[in-house]
Amino acid sequence: MRPLLLNNPFLRPIFYGFANIALFILGWKTKGRMPDIKRFILVAAPHSSNWDFVFFLLIIFKFQIPVRWIAKESMFFWPFKVLLKRLGGIPINRSEKGNLVTDMVDTFDQADRLIVTIAPSGTRKKVPHWKTGFYQIANQANIPIVCGFVDYNRKTGGIGPIIVPTGDMDADMKTIKLFYKDKSGRYEDTPPDN
Repeated sequence: MRPLLLNNPFLRPIFYGFANIALFILGWKTKGRMPDIKRFILVAAPHSSNWDFVFFLLIIFKFQIPVRWIAKESMFFWPFKVLLKRLGGIPINRSEKGNLVTDMVDTFDQADRLIVTIAPSGTRKKVPHWKTGFYQIANQANIPIVCGFVDYNRKTGGIGPIIVPTGDMDADMKTIKLFYKDKSGRYEDTPPDN
């Protein structure tokens, strides 16, 4: 994978400054802090619009999290493709049946330091259930899940609790669901019920 722009020592303060100014102008506050963990899945939720992603990206810049993120391949079009990849984007083709979980577990196993953010809803549409790939990756790679969030009602975003997968997905998802229960995206969103 190519180096992230956020890891560049000259650009990092620019991203940080831009994020702070943008969040301040837009009236948003942040909570939490970057965990001192080298490898983890960062959940990005809720994800009800592209604006949720934009605010989440600003929060990533503010916390200076050197994160990679998974998104549908159609987002990576010219002339933005190279920039999005350098900002951490990993394009996936959702129409092809592949084994994203196995590929991501292998990637984590080979990395000393890797943070990947995933929007578990898998789409901006309202969904009754989150996809569980993020949990399966974390469980199989033996890494924690960190709950990142945006909350339009409170104009707040940030980093929440760290969840260490126990292998009991139902119980762990209940814990995660409890955290997101009072968080709202730009549009009405449904927290996971699985």
